[in-house]
Amino acid sequence: MTFNSLAFFIFFPVVTIFYFYLPHKWRWLFLLLASCVFYMFLIPVYILILAGTIVIDYIAGILIENSRGHRRKIFLIVSIISNVGVLGFFKYFNFFTSNFNHVASLVHWNYSLPLLAIILPIGLSFHTFQAMSYTIEVYRGKQKAERHFGIYALYVMFFPQLVAGPIERPQNLLHQFYEPHQFEYKRVTDGLKRVGVGLFKKVVIADRLAVLVNHVYGNVHAYSGPSLVLAVIFFSYQIYCDFSGYSDIAIGTAQVLGFNLMENFKRPYYSKSIAEFWRRWHISLSSWFRDYVYIPLGGSRVSLGKWVFNTLVVFMLSGLWHGANWTFVIWGGLHGAMIALSRITEPLRQKAVNFFHLAQTEFYKIFQIGITFLLVSLAWILFRANSLGDAVYVFTHLLAGNWNIFSLNQVRLLLGGMGFTFDAFLLSICAILVLELVQLKQRQNSILEVLAGQPVWLRWGIYYVVVLALLFFGVQGGSKFIYFQF
Repeated sequence: MTFNSLAFFIFFPVVTIFYFYLPHKWRWLFLLLASCVFYMFLIPVYILILAGTIVIDYIAGILIENSRGHRRKIFLIVSIISNVGVLGFFKYFNFFTSNFNHVASLVHWNYSLPLLAIILPIGLSFHTFQAMSYTIEVYRGKQKAERHFGIYALYVMFFPQLVAGPIERPQNLLHQFYEPHQFEYKRVTDGLKRVGVGLFKKVVIADRLAVLVNHVYGNVHAYSGPSLVLAVIFFSYQIYCDFSGYSDIAIGTAQVLGFNLMENFKRPYYSKSIAEFWRRWHISLSSWFRDYVYIPLGGSRVSLGKWVFNTLVVFMLSGLWHGANWTFVIWGGLHGAMIALSRITEPLRQKAVNFFHLAQTEFYKIFQIGITFLLVSLAWILFRANSLGDAVYVFTHLLAGNWNIFSLNQVRLLLGGMGFTFDAFLLSICAILVLELVQLKQRQNSILEVLAGQPVWLRWGIYYVVVLALLFFGVQGGSKFIYFQF
């Protein structure tokens, strides 16, 4: 079930009404059943995989807490291997098998392994990482093992963030299932407003931009120059609005029910460096890799060479987490390399900034933001391209082709060749400008806090405009969110 589907617009109000109607002692069970229905909407049998890992991690958490010495680490390792094993089988078996077969053919070894016709369970990477964070935190002594099996199962399966995060930590979420939540008008309406923001990002911006992006990336060799540049820029906004839109809806639906989920995005395209970008983008995953991979490897308290190695390892693993394709691995490695290069060249760059007295100037801040957005957008080519060959083609043809676009007819012809109308283009640009204006307003306060300070007539006018925009300008059809495939 997707947040932008008709089924969800029936499912969520029904769940909310029954949730607040039921006595507190039965709410956990109702939410768990509702989450099962939500997850089983696509391929019902895959819930058995999720159930199996839940049982293993539930038992492992208790055993870890009750054990001493090396036995605690053994139970943790069993839990991690179980989770990574399931993820590896469904997500990476064919990837590693195909690479093995390729190497075998290169060395003329007349042997190959068969590929499996399996479908990746939806959201497997997300709830696998959330489950592992639980057993790791229990092992570290920062979280008590959960004795209530149903509550632990709900922690893993809570439907607002089950499919694409945020990847929660047990310290933040588990205790909330024990707390009674009363119907509070302000909290509910604030949650619904957050849902509205997320839907606007998804159906008005992301899904409309996807029409052009999918058309171009579906056959990149038919395009060059301005067409590819436009597709690259549009994808940067598409993936941001698609994924942050999902997070907004997840946070908003949880808020309606009385739960607080962590923020997953903080205006990432206003970052002044790649490192800052990763502190603002997909925060729950970035912090997961920081706490459970980067810091155990030594963090920043190692030699420069070891730090560069650790950074590359973490980002390449992050890339592999996103998808079983070398394009994702290289995408992650590229981000790691840019962060490493930034640190290595920092003394030289700082001298230049001090020499030209740029440090506190608005021009320099805007320049940093622009360069960071450019680098991130170029890296997104690897993320979106269907193959490494397609990515190389896009990189090498961005500045090629005919750039003599000086008339409206030429623009219309260019857009028509990418499956886009001029009206759709104008609507997309206007929607992006609205997004940027809202984000500029959110430098100090959230948009909901900004709206709360406005007159009633203005607030409700904006609400009506958003609803009308969703109805008349949104792309209908309930297309899946990009991160569902991860």
